[in-house]
Amino acid sequence: MSTFAKRERLLLADLLETAGPEAPTLCEGWLTRDLAAHVVVRERRPDAAGGILIKQLASRLDRVMEEFAAKPYEELIQLIRTGPPRFSPFQLKQIDEASNIIEFYVHTEDVRRAQPDWTPRPLDPVFQDALWTRLERTARLTGRGAATGLVLRRPDGRTAVANRGSPVVTPTGVPSELLLFLYGRLSAATVDLEGEENAIEQLRTGKQLGI
Repeated sequence: MSTFAKRERLLLADLLETAGPEAPTLCEGWLTRDLAAHVVVRERRPDAAGGILIKQLASRLDRVMEEFAAKPYEELIQLIRTGPPRFSPFQLKQIDEASNIIEFYVHTEDVRRAQPDWTPRPLDPVFQDALWTRLERTARLTGRGAATGLVLRRPDGRTAVANRGSPVVTPTGVPSELLLFLYGRLSAATVDLEGEENAIEQLRTGKQLGI
């Protein structure tokens, strides 16, 4: 597994273990046990994981999620740490990095920022640039449901269009915070929002961001 994806995977496993199975997360309706089950199912049950994106498979995903959430919590944590099965495409470094750097970073923050005493985690510039690269590639897919036009902007002025439309809202922040915002963690992400007041309110209360 590649460096960033592996690092975030192990950090997520540690945080889930420390928090215990009944702690809150930023994923609406999910406790830490549910989030852990989601991560394991995504990697180990591709027959069900398609329900994340395909509505017709959602009921199957729900059943499999319930089965895994019922497993001993310690077993779920260990499955996250050890990673995907031997012949999984996630074992390939390129696929691991492309698919998991966002997955594990976002879910790590889902656990961290649901706690009342959370503090910002300093991230090195290389990791921030890696997140930005993924953000540029996925912005339009992830932001397509935004209720307004949406342009993401780094402090250095670089931008990525997440949704074309008018009026436009422009969140400004480091890539890690823009990523959380784009993936629907609007209240937890540290970004500055520019745009008409009613457009910002429309973005916050309209169709949720994220896939």
